[in-house]
Amino acid sequence: HVQLVESGGGSVQAGGSLRLSCAASKNTIGPYCMGWFRQAPGKEREAVATINDAGRTTYADSVKGRFTISEDNAKNTLYLQANTLKPEDTAMYYCAADPPVRCFSSGRTARYWGQGTQVTVS
Repeated sequence: HVQLVESGGGSVQAGGSLRLSCAASKNTIGPYCMGWFRQAPGKEREAVATINDAGRTTYADSVKGRFTISEDNAKNTLYLQANTLKPEDTAMYYCAADPPVRCFSSGRTARYWGQGTQVTVS
C-alpha cells in the first residue's frame, strides 16, 4: 500500500512562491507515475503536473512556465515548485501515484492519493 503525505502549502500574496512536498512510501518515487492535482471549491479536480516513470513531465496550460514538478528518489519525495502564484491557483493540492500502465490516463483519477495541502493566493 502506498502512502502519500503532502506539506508546504500556505497563504501567499500574488506573485509569491511555494514549494510543495509529497513524502511517499519507499519504492514509490520512480516506479510509479507521480502527479500533483488541485481542486478549488465548486470546481472539478484537475491535473496540475505529472511525471512518469521515465521522467517525462506534463503540465496544465495554466501553470506552464510557472510550476515545476520534480522528484528525489533517494528521499522518496515529490516536489512542486510553484512560482508567480496567482489568485486562481488557490486550491487544495493533492499528490497522487498511479501505476505506469495507467499513468493518470483518465485525467482525474489515480490509485493512491494524499490528504492534500491548501494553497491560498491573495
